[in-house]
Amino acid sequence: MPVPLPHLRLTARTLLRQPAPPFDVPAPAGRVRRRPVTARVLVPAVLTAAFVAQAVAALLPQVPLLLAATTGSLAAEGVLYRWQRRMVSLFAKSHADITVRHVLRDLLLVVGLLRVGEQDRETAYVPLVAALLVFYALHCAIQAVSVLVRRTRTLPVLTRNIDASALRLSPAPPVLLRRPGHRLLVFGLPATAGLLATAADDAPAYGAAGLALSLGAALAGLGALLLRLLPGRRPADEQEVLDWFDAWLETYRPTVGLYFSGGASSAYQANMWLEPLAKLDGRPVIVLRERFMVQRIAATDIPVVCLPKVSTLMRLERSSLQVLIHPSNSGKTSQVLRIPTIKHTFVNHGESDKLSSCNPYAKAYDEVWVAGPAARERYALAEVGVEDKDVVEIGRPQLDAVRPYAGPPTGAYTTVLYAPTWEGWDGNPGNTSVIAAGENLVRALLADPGVRLLYKPHPLTGTVDQRAGAADRRIRELIRAANRERTGPRPDAPAVAGLARRTAELDGLTTAAFRTAADQAERMLLQSAPRPGRAEAVARATAAWEEACWAALPEWEHQVVTGARPALYTCFDTADLLVSDVSSVISDFLASGKPYAVANTSGLAEDAFLRAFPTVAAATVLTPDASGVPELLERVRHPEKDELAGVRAGLKRRLLGPAEPASQQRFDEAVRALCAAAREHRARMAERLAAEIPGQRHRTDTPRRPADFPG
Repeated sequence: MPVPLPHLRLTARTLLRQPAPPFDVPAPAGRVRRRPVTARVLVPAVLTAAFVAQAVAALLPQVPLLLAATTGSLAAEGVLYRWQRRMVSLFAKSHADITVRHVLRDLLLVVGLLRVGEQDRETAYVPLVAALLVFYALHCAIQAVSVLVRRTRTLPVLTRNIDASALRLSPAPPVLLRRPGHRLLVFGLPATAGLLATAADDAPAYGAAGLALSLGAALAGLGALLLRLLPGRRPADEQEVLDWFDAWLETYRPTVGLYFSGGASSAYQANMWLEPLAKLDGRPVIVLRERFMVQRIAATDIPVVCLPKVSTLMRLERSSLQVLIHPSNSGKTSQVLRIPTIKHTFVNHGESDKLSSCNPYAKAYDEVWVAGPAARERYALAEVGVEDKDVVEIGRPQLDAVRPYAGPPTGAYTTVLYAPTWEGWDGNPGNTSVIAAGENLVRALLADPGVRLLYKPHPLTGTVDQRAGAADRRIRELIRAANRERTGPRPDAPAVAGLARRTAELDGLTTAAFRTAADQAERMLLQSAPRPGRAEAVARATAAWEEACWAALPEWEHQVVTGARPALYTCFDTADLLVSDVSSVISDFLASGKPYAVANTSGLAEDAFLRAFPTVAAATVLTPDASGVPELLERVRHPEKDELAGVRAGLKRRLLGPAEPASQQRFDEAVRALCAAAREHRARMAERLAAEIPGQRHRTDTPRRPADFPG
């Protein structure tokens, strides 16, 4: 059985620090991919049994059993923290966290000592008990001081690509001092070991030595944290940071920004607009609301600011910022829409025939920017309150780099990209094909020996409907099984070496040298120096990596693409055919002009399905049983049988707009026009305030100089 390239799994964790590998590669025979339930239950059971045995041994008393039970308990703790972090959380929710367990473990040791020792030796153990109590008091003190240190390092504003040297940022304290569970295990281990030795040999000196080491470590840790609270050692306070941020806004004078708020898996929605934003005239900025999102934004030269609090966000009202571009709706969007000095436009992160692409929330924005005429018609038909005069067609700037159709497959394999969307919030069976048709589609494609399948599920698959997650796992197993039955040549050594070289190059540009213990303030420090041209270098390195990646993959091997790299658009370039659902993926894929198919799991008849979803007009419609896959593959391999080529060209213009002028140019013109509208609005507001309240006008109400804005 051929084994996939091992370095691909390593590549995933280095690229932009993504938690998931880019390819879900098949496991060798006999290897268990997921721990069974019995293994997950075994360690907590051993830990519980060890405590019971320790209690019995302390009360009887039985020294050998006490030693064995305590040692087993400590070993189980180590395994628990290393491999079963979810169980650690479960213990904490049950009020049996590491502190309680450690106190109980040491308490049983003390009970055992008192039961084992002679009557006249009990007084010798009193200092040990007192020292143990002091150690736990120090543990509590360290935790209290660590909370204070964390608060001093929790800044009201987080940034990237902005010089923050004035904020006195410093590296974070060691992670051991910030995590009470780890700290108690490490600092308390000498004390526990000393008490164990005392119980075994009835020699208090061992316990005293162990406790001395634990007390020394605790005192050193407490001292290291207290030093960070000294006035000259702590970062700038909240007011200093806010004053610094206001000064930066006044100096940089941003004109257009990208506003984004969302969950951990939604960063791709903002990342797809970074390059078009960077190419704009003016001074762009990225405005985020969640602290974790700062590190999930891809490499860019654009200044990034995170403003978690509404009060901090409102400082933008007094800035030169004129336009905010919104790629998604979120609960926090309404907060920034309250700023009257800024014009807001909704660009979405993709367009489809789904209701979510013409959400009524869109009427809250000043303008709605869409790709082409089809989206304009969609809003008109939806009657959600978006007026036609507020809809602006800008195309899709991200698609300018998608390679056009260059003819039928020329190699031994036809590459098919199956990219279903997720199940959505409304429970509509037509949202995703994964549940009702995914396995049938994959089986039909894998049954053709000339097909190479790329499976790229939506990142949110299974987050709402467990059936979608279960079907996704079964599809992946089908692909692994198909790979086990296939054989073929492995990539040559130069291709493998080339990928390793490109990976190292890209890692050097995209992966900051963060320590394991780095917190947000330390990351801000490391990313504070602007590096002009870095984003362009990352783009070149990414393109080179993706080319090397595809070259290093066996031509015959099916792939499950799950990471941020390779990107969806490079999968478009690699694929000869797309199979998807009614989603923005098919609209974007039309930029290539290649054949595509859509699975109809809506329950509608085909003619009704085509009427309901205009983006399907140039697609081959597949039923849930996937019976049309062989004919579809035949048309892909023989273009003379493809009757939909002309329809695709017309639909492309309708969905994405004309080829000229380029989408980026139309995007830039739309930004300029909305900036001009914002300037005019500010001027009118300033004049009205001056007329209504003479002499009372705040200096920030005065319209900025025309030179401050593009156009």
